[in-house]
Amino acid sequence: MRIKGEHLREPIERRAGRQGKAGAGRRQKLHFCLIFFARDFTERGLQAKMPRPATAATPRHLREATARQGPQFGLSGGCNGVGLRREDGIFMSTAIEEPKQKTGTQLNQLEQLKKFTKIVADTADFESMKAFKPQDATTNPSLVLAAIQKQNYAHLLEEVLWDRKNSGLTGAKQIEDICDHLLVQFGTDILKIVPGRVSTETDARLSFDVEGSIAKARRLIELYKEKGIGPERVLIKIASTWEGFLAAEQLQKEGIRCNMTLLFSLPQAVRAADVRVQLISPFVGRIYDWYKKANNRDYKGAEDPGVQSVKEIYTYYKKFGYPTEVMGASFRNTSQIIELAGGDLLTISPELMKELSESTEPVERKLSPEMAKSAQIERLELDEKKFRYLVNDNAMATEKTAEGIRKFAADVVKLEKLVAEKLR
Repeated sequence: MRIKGEHLREPIERRAGRQGKAGAGRRQKLHFCLIFFARDFTERGLQAKMPRPATAATPRHLREATARQGPQFGLSGGCNGVGLRREDGIFMSTAIEEPKQKTGTQLNQLEQLKKFTKIVADTADFESMKAFKPQDATTNPSLVLAAIQKQNYAHLLEEVLWDRKNSGLTGAKQIEDICDHLLVQFGTDILKIVPGRVSTETDARLSFDVEGSIAKARRLIELYKEKGIGPERVLIKIASTWEGFLAAEQLQKEGIRCNMTLLFSLPQAVRAADVRVQLISPFVGRIYDWYKKANNRDYKGAEDPGVQSVKEIYTYYKKFGYPTEVMGASFRNTSQIIELAGGDLLTISPELMKELSESTEPVERKLSPEMAKSAQIERLELDEKKFRYLVNDNAMATEKTAEGIRKFAADVVKLEKLVAEKLR
């Protein structure tokens, strides 16, 4: 039986032979590679499972060579896991051993979740992101305010103050300018850690101001561009009010992607989908908090009202083919997270990511587009009057949206006061 690639042996060995002992060493390496091919091709055939493709961790010259090698050996998909390296003008085959994948029981819960859900860090703490390796990250004024009061991050505010000292602005405009640059500086540093996107929030005091929200979003994107970061890596967070959706609709048309935050009900989610926003953040934990207090009882697992809300929204989107991403947020415990395994994204605090990483209990996929397609639900048609009535009719959604806006606005004010003190 002739082994694929054997036709290369003669010319390479003749050439290697003319180069003395160095050639003999190369023949030994070539011999190893040919044995590797013979074993794989004769025992298992060309359809056998090949080693994994070279990854980003594989040296660049091996990745490039791997892409070239497939056709050379007559393989329809390339010889993954095998590279070429050049020695004295000769390309030598090299087998690359990939690390073995852990079995399902060995994977911790965070790793299991990552198999079918994008994990997002809900923090402004850089070290936590490095430790847990999320795909995206979300921030808000509250997280940034807490971070800059820690020794590890206080320097970021000092750097922004120094950079903006000659801006020519004074008073409230100067403070606003510094706060905008600070938010973007955090986002820029986060994007050096996560491979995906960062969410940066607009001023919560603009939650009922369409033009003000649009102007703030444009300003933040402009600052990111000055840092060399394109709009595709940034999500602008806007509160899920009727005015917020009008602002998001215009921004999406301009290529500025939006993350609708403080979202607590299906009508808010439907409106977000209707205006084609990029992503929504239903707040699982805050919904849970409200019902726990209102009904004076605890909720666990699938009966959790926050979990049920996200499942309802996810099912609606997948049933009717909306592309808007659903990112569960504001979790209180890992049970809520596990119940939403399979959702588009989950933004998780460092504390809960740590807890998940320390458990190897199996994680079962609970959400999938296929399951949602079979759901017996009807499409909800909304105009402004119906939207406002349905949100108002939902006491939890009304109270939690208003409370969230007030709290975020209060932290914006605290941040501004901190900046003002630094300017004195």
